[in-house]
Amino acid sequence: MTMEEGDGFDIDDINKIRVLDNETSTKTSQLREECKEFVDKIDNFQQIVNGFIELMEGLSTEVEREKLKAIGARNLLKSMAKQRESQQQQLIGLIHEKRTQLERYRIQLQSLEKAESEQQDFIDQFILQK
Repeated sequence: MTMEEGDGFDIDDINKIRVLDNETSTKTSQLREECKEFVDKIDNFQQIVNGFIELMEGLSTEVEREKLKAIGARNLLKSMAKQRESQQQQLIGLIHEKRTQLERYRIQLQSLEKAESEQQDFIDQFILQK
């Protein structure tokens, strides 16, 4: 059996029978190499993306932790402000109570001074009459 042109078989440089012609075989090999390089690049890209995703997840965890700290600090400040306002109201009430007590003591002092003055006048008159 002889091989003729166009029957789909070729003989390469080292006298091997090939189904594909030399040019198609070369292009197929080049395409295989390019595909391998492409797959390697995609794998490399996937590793980079996975590293980036891990980094972003770590950052998001850190951001969430800081956010919770900030919310806690804000709530603490609000609580302290309310507590301070409550203490201020208590102190205002205490001041008002002490002023009322002071006024009562002042009135009582005036009353006692008047009574003392009247008693002193009575004593003076009693001594003068003797």
